[in-house]
Amino acid sequence: MNTEKLSNRLEAVTNYIPPGKRVADIGSDHAYLPCYAVKKGIVPFAIAGEVVEGPYQSAKKQVKLEGLENQISVRKGNGLEVIQPGEVDCITIAGMGGALIATILEDGKSKLGSVHRLILQPNLSAISIRTWLIENGWELIAEEILEEDGKIYEILAAEKGKPLNPYTDTKKGLLMGPFLMEQKSEVFKNKWIGEKKNWERILLQLEKAAFSEDTEKRKKELKEKIKMAEEVLEK
Repeated sequence: MNTEKLSNRLEAVTNYIPPGKRVADIGSDHAYLPCYAVKKGIVPFAIAGEVVEGPYQSAKKQVKLEGLENQISVRKGNGLEVIQPGEVDCITIAGMGGALIATILEDGKSKLGSVHRLILQPNLSAISIRTWLIENGWELIAEEILEEDGKIYEILAAEKGKPLNPYTDTKKGLLMGPFLMEQKSEVFKNKWIGEKKNWERILLQLEKAAFSEDTEKRKKELKEKIKMAEEVLEK
């Protein structure tokens, strides 16, 4: 992967960046995504944010190597603290857990006033992001699921709007994604068949465990998830 050819996952993320808008890529690593977006003429200006010294230095080096220092600002800081209110129109956060992405958004809420679109790619627990979006007035406008190098990734794009708009069944939608449930791609099916098998395996172990309120609660949760997955997959 380099600034000419991104991974399929990151290239899919850039497809949701509105052309001509200013973007901040949080957790930018080598700044491949902002470099690619600027070089392809998708965006005129980008911020590459990194909290860890090593990746921050790598991003600075990459931007200098590409001669893009006037168009990409590499900044060190935690989450959205690297941007000022009104500075960007779009934020991308890719390659982290869903709970961490939701925490970054929650902690940086004061920076989101001018932001038109969020493009989020969790490695797991997309439900945490969908829950945060609903609670904070962001409407999912698109979702994508893809497989790369044996791993499955989801991409969520959201804008300010009516958060419940895409949901016909909120509980299932939060877990599995309202758009993804409708599209029901092979990757989607494979993901949830695998998850369902995993839940069934855990449930089997819990059935053999000594009785406790926590165990019974966990069993109930797993049975509910298994039922939801079955209903969506068999529909």
